[in-house]
Amino acid sequence: MFFFPLTLGGNSTIPVDHIITAIRNSLPGASALYAIAVMVAGAAAPFLRKTWNRSTTDLVFSFAKVAGAVIGPMIYFEVGPAWLLDPGVGPFLFSKLAIPVGLVIPIGSLFLAFLVGFGLLEFTGVLMTPVMRPVFRTPGRSAIDAVASFVGSYSVGLIITNNVYRQGKYSAREAAIIATGFSTVSATFMLIVAKTLGLMEEWGTFFWVSMAVTFAVTAVTTRLWPLASMADSYYTGRAPEEETTQGSLFARAWKEGLDTAAGAPSVASLMASNLKEGLNMAMAVIPSITSIGLLGLLAANHTPIFDILGYAFYPFFKLFSMPEALLAGKAAAVSLAEMFLPAILVAKADAPMVLRFTMAVLCISEILFFSAIIPCIVGTDIPIKMGDILVIWFERVVLTILIASPIAMLLY
Repeated sequence: MFFFPLTLGGNSTIPVDHIITAIRNSLPGASALYAIAVMVAGAAAPFLRKTWNRSTTDLVFSFAKVAGAVIGPMIYFEVGPAWLLDPGVGPFLFSKLAIPVGLVIPIGSLFLAFLVGFGLLEFTGVLMTPVMRPVFRTPGRSAIDAVASFVGSYSVGLIITNNVYRQGKYSAREAAIIATGFSTVSATFMLIVAKTLGLMEEWGTFFWVSMAVTFAVTAVTTRLWPLASMADSYYTGRAPEEETTQGSLFARAWKEGLDTAAGAPSVASLMASNLKEGLNMAMAVIPSITSIGLLGLLAANHTPIFDILGYAFYPFFKLFSMPEALLAGKAAAVSLAEMFLPAILVAKADAPMVLRFTMAVLCISEILFFSAIIPCIVGTDIPIKMGDILVIWFERVVLTILIASPIAMLLY
């Protein structure tokens, strides 16, 4: 469903994308109204659950969701100022971001049940154990966090990381490395980036290159300040016992996978649970990324903020003679606000394929952005400062450019 393209009706893409395209083509009006309904429900949820003022972060994002729930219907019903209804602003965000994400998250969650619910995650995690400590300077068990984020979602990965940190099995430094280095957006979000940038025919290459670059960048940032200088202090006040490594690695991985599969619920109940979680995530994500995405897009189009920030990345793109290096620098800078915005800026500019591919990888590998993951990290018990998060974001963007650009040059 996620990794093997099929050709249907002359269109070659993965089955999940075929399903979403079929829904949008056969029910265009219903898809738009569904997105609006999800926005409104997502905006109402924090107030109904009485969580809207639980913290400053909750307060800000609750009102961002309300703004998104107002903006979405205005765009759909074409009511509002000219700048909002500009085809390249409001309608573009609604059709290229809100509707696809609203469909991808729950539909993708249905099929992710098979990827994460029956032992593959644990099997992979154990097999990766010998790699984690020497490469990423984290315990072997962190492999499960990394895989969970990539195939599930950053929220799942962060929940696992925070729980393990509170149990005293990760140090503060290890938890910070995992949270800022592995908690990237899932395969379902990658699908939207690929579709926006016209990379679905290159889906397999894009997916595996993104995964490789993301983990390569993480391996480097663990050895740079501020992560390298963080203390190995523990939430419980004492270090955990060393992990046991008795028996064959494959045998242990196989046993972990089979134990998980044996204890898994029925396929139907797991898919129902995943669908519910997917709808909840869509409600949490769509209204806020619409409002924050609109702010970022307006700031990128009508203010010099991201142009100025983009000059910090311009030399790195120029180093590889990347076409439209100024646009690339600006797109890289705007990733701090929302990970989809670089793809939107580059797609609107009809940039060359080499830049599209580089920017698609950067959307995934930079990991840290204000519309979702940064507030989630701040909301955990992991003791990492906002200033450190911003430095790590800058390092990740620069390293991604340095690694992904030559790969894109070779491919295109």
